[in-house]
Amino acid sequence: MSPVSDHGFAALLHERALHRPDVVAYRFVGDDESAEEITYAELDKRARTVAASILATTRGRPDPALLLFAPGLDYLAGLFGCFYAGVPAVPAFPPDPTRLARTLPRLAAIIQDAGSDVVLTTSDIAPLMADWLATAIDGRAPRLITTDTPAGTDGDLSAEGPVPVSRPVRLALLQYTSGSTALPRGVMLSHAQLLSNCHEIARGFGIHPGSSGGLWLPPYHDMGLIGGILTPLSAGIPVTLMSPVTFLRRPLAWLRMLSRYGATITGAPNFAYDLCVRRATDADVAALDLSGVELTFTGAEPVRAETMARFAERFGPSGFRDKSFYPCYGLAEATLFVTGGKPLDGWRSVEVSREALESRGTASPAGPAQSSRSLVSCGRPGPGTRVLIADPATREPLVDGAVGEIWIDSPGVADGYWQRPQESAETFGAMTVADDGPYLRTGDLGFVQDGELFVAGRLKDLVVINGRNLDPVDIERVCEASVPGIRRNCGAAFAVEDAAGDTERLVVVYEADAGDEGHYRATVDGIRRTVSRELSVPPHAVVLIAPQSIPKTSSGKVQRWLARRNYLAGALQELARWQAPARRTRAPDPGAGRQDHIDEGAGR
Repeated sequence: MSPVSDHGFAALLHERALHRPDVVAYRFVGDDESAEEITYAELDKRARTVAASILATTRGRPDPALLLFAPGLDYLAGLFGCFYAGVPAVPAFPPDPTRLARTLPRLAAIIQDAGSDVVLTTSDIAPLMADWLATAIDGRAPRLITTDTPAGTDGDLSAEGPVPVSRPVRLALLQYTSGSTALPRGVMLSHAQLLSNCHEIARGFGIHPGSSGGLWLPPYHDMGLIGGILTPLSAGIPVTLMSPVTFLRRPLAWLRMLSRYGATITGAPNFAYDLCVRRATDADVAALDLSGVELTFTGAEPVRAETMARFAERFGPSGFRDKSFYPCYGLAEATLFVTGGKPLDGWRSVEVSREALESRGTASPAGPAQSSRSLVSCGRPGPGTRVLIADPATREPLVDGAVGEIWIDSPGVADGYWQRPQESAETFGAMTVADDGPYLRTGDLGFVQDGELFVAGRLKDLVVINGRNLDPVDIERVCEASVPGIRRNCGAAFAVEDAAGDTERLVVVYEADAGDEGHYRATVDGIRRTVSRELSVPPHAVVLIAPQSIPKTSSGKVQRWLARRNYLAGALQELARWQAPARRTRAPDPGAGRQDHIDEGAGR
């Protein structure tokens, strides 16, 4: 048996290169929307070259190697080079030269936590990193390997030579969580867990020999890396990739890519579909052919029925089919995929009573005069996966329709967090009150109805006001639906304690569109009145901040925990603020809530 047969994705790539050498494996569409391609054999050879450099530099030490690449073919060579060399890969977002103060601290934390001995990068990024690595990392700084220049390689392992791995390797990736609710932690993923989840994605998506992918998702996180790079290799289908930067600059470039290359499978978080609808002109719609898209997954953030409906209506003339939408649920700690529906089976939502959901924790149908909330089914777990809804305090399993924490038992559940045994035990070792388990505690809230999972919110993000459990997504949703002048998917609702520390108060922070003092005043008043009217919760404070200043993960999720911390520290880039007057011990102030406290904070 060849040594590569014991090494997961190194074995897969090697097999593809031997039996399908000239078949295009990956295509990458650049910022100018031109494409470059790489075959299985070409990627195999490039990965071997990278592996030789890693082994020569590390002298066989299996320490994790940091991947610091812009999205593209160099990233693929670095990733598979780690697999061939038998070292865990640590995908990381490359530093933004225009925002080094914001991006470098997180990168330093990852390098320090992972204990990376080498950093793989390209010759254009290396100069930016060399001096910084020598001073920013405590202890011995990792060594740089540039993979795109002859000086960065110490040899070449031809496609006919031996595979540069001499021992079985369990750990494939340290997948650092995106940090949407906490500081990033390294999720330990093995080749077996990755392969199992890739097979489950292929089953759930209905991938067949004629399938092909088309994605812009960041390759540094689970959805882009596992769904967009590893699953196509596992299933043996081609995929066309695009940088998320290109998508954010020109969202319609994604849809043009699908149209041009005939992709049958694509997907993105909810915000991407809204962005395309806002940017599309009638001419754009007429120029697209989306009739070949068979499955359009949506996940990574709350799935919204109205978003899917708007997208399907806007791009229906382009051939897009509403039933191709595929809501699903997953997370890095479970490798990626947990639940999904049936391809081309459409999607369904339920209208539940907002009061019952918030006050009693039950998903009860909304009556004719009741305020309701629409929740979308994320499908069912696949074979071998168990989804349990548990009371997070008592560890008691809950009945259908009761809202609790989502617990998971599946072959894709990771081994834990890198070098964090206590957190790993708490998160990955949950047992029910009857000692059933272990389960992965997701920190997400949801319920099961007719065997389907509905995600209702995030346990760690809950805003608890006067005994009501408010989902911040719900608060942000009503703001975006009713208040002009704020940027969609660029807000954060969270709770802060009062001075006595015994009561939570609601704060809403949003990026503002361009305007003047009068514009900001009206926008703040609109947020305050809308939240009070729609949710019967008067905000304690409303803050408008500068565009592109709400803290987000590198995959585009709002970091509410960091927005809260910045608010408390006075570190938000404020344009305007309203805050309720301080409470008084005597009779309530009849003027409480007046907009007397708006401040012009531009430039702070």
